[in-house]
Parts: sequence; C-alpha cells; structure tokens
Amino acid sequence: MSPKIAPTINAHGAAIPAVGYGTMLFPEPERAVELILHALKCGYRHIDTARKYGTEQWVGEAIRASGVPRDDIWVTTKVTEENATADDFARSVDTSLETMGLDYVDLLLIHWPQPNVPLEETLGALAKAKRDGRARHIGVSNFTIPLLDEALAKTTEPLVVNQIEYHTYINQDRLIAACRKHGLLITCHAPLARGAMLEDPVILEIAAAHDKTAAQVALRWLIQQPDIGIVPRALEFSEIEENIGIIEFTLSAAEMDRIGELRHRNMRIINPQVRAPVWDDA
Repeated sequence: MSPKIAPTINAHGAAIPAVGYGTMLFPEPERAVELILHALKCGYRHIDTARKYGTEQWVGEAIRASGVPRDDIWVTTKVTEENATADDFARSVDTSLETMGLDYVDLLLIHWPQPNVPLEETLGALAKAKRDGRARHIGVSNFTIPLLDEALAKTTEPLVVNQIEYHTYINQDRLIAACRKHGLLITCHAPLARGAMLEDPVILEIAAAHDKTAAQVALRWLIQQPDIGIVPRALEFSEIEENIGIIEFTLSAAEMDRIGELRHRNMRIINPQVRAPVWDDA
C-alpha cells in the first residue's frame, strides 16, 4: 500500500497534517494498536489523543512499532479540565509523556475550559510546558469567542490551534472568523457529527458524482476550507483508508456552497453538561 500524505495547515511555525487520526472511544488495547499502526502505514502523520481518552499508551506503542521516525509524526494530546491548576497541569503533562514514551508532544491543548480555576493559571502552566520543551506548540480546545479573547490576552506564548466541533451540520462561522482574525488554526473533532449527515441527500448526490462516500465528501468539505484540519475516529481499516482518501479529489465551488447551506441545521453533538461553556450560538 502506497502511503497518502496529507497537506499541512500552518501557523506560528507549526505545520499540522490536515487529516489526523482521532483516538477517542477506542476498543480493546490489541485492536487499538493495530488501528493506529494501520493509520500510520496508510500515511497518516497526525495522531490526536488526550489524557481523558485513555489511549495515550496505545499511541506510544503504535509509534514505536511503526518504523516511522518520531519527528515525522505530529502528536497532539490534551490536559483535562480536572487538571487545570498549575501543579496538576504539569503532572498531567508528565504523565502523558511517560505513558506514551515520548520526550515531547507536537501540540498540547487545554481540553475544556475550567471556570473554577483562573484561566491565567492554566495558561501559565501551558506556556511553561512549551518553554520546557515538553510541547513544541500549544493551543486550546472547545473555547468560545469570549474565552478565546481572554486566552489570547493572557497567554505569554503563541496559541496555534482551537480544536472545536465543526461539521456540515453546525454553523461555526463567527468562531472560525475569530480564530482566523487571531491567526489560529482550527482542528475539527466530531467532523462527521457521529454520522448524522451521512444519509443527507445533498451529500449523497455529490458523493455519487465523484464516486466517493458520503463521509469522504463531508470530510473533504472541511479540509478544503482554509486553515482547517480534521481528526476523525475510525474503528475499521477500511474507514481509515477511506478518510485519508479525501486528499485525492476536490469539490467544486458550487458543491462547497451547496454543502455549506446545510449548516442552517446547527446541530451540536458534543455538549457535556458538566463542562460545556456557554456556546457562541446559544
């Protein structure tokens, strides 16, 4: 199998492969390592994990078994909101690196905002991880426009990414515009809305025209937008191959516009009651 290497999105010296492999809600350990290994063999060079996912050990095992040089693989992990204080944050980073068997991660994110800890304290710990070489780049996840503005005003190191829920069924135009205004890239979690749009007649019609799947069209719509990357999960080898295959075709401007009109549904999939902020679209 010839590997397919995705293009990168770039900011502040970071070059992030636009198609990543998400590792949330994985199966048993043996299968998890096989899946991550297959992704690397297919050409994925971006692996997205998090302390909360419980998958960091498998990511590390797969990287070591892959034969791909460490510097060629972009690894993203995240510190959960339960570890937002400076000391807990530092311990979480150390635990992540020890669990993966890595000296550094390429991108370290604050996973969710924590209203009970001053943001400047968490940002300080995030910046320290970068200065100490534990993370090459830093960013945030699930930050709204007000939280993003606050973070950018208080950070001492450049923020590179805001990882957010974004797919064809949610309108994130205001938040995306705010990220671009401040020079932040966007990576999309839940980029298929957990399958919500895969029977949509518009997407199916466009997929048929390209001899592609609905999932490929929905994902292609995302990465064809400037400064946007994706980290979809896939639990079958065929799905892994399908997702990286989106780099092999292009949607027309008219097709992009037709799919973009589906955002009026404004369907939010990830909205945990215990930690979700007040969303911009609320």
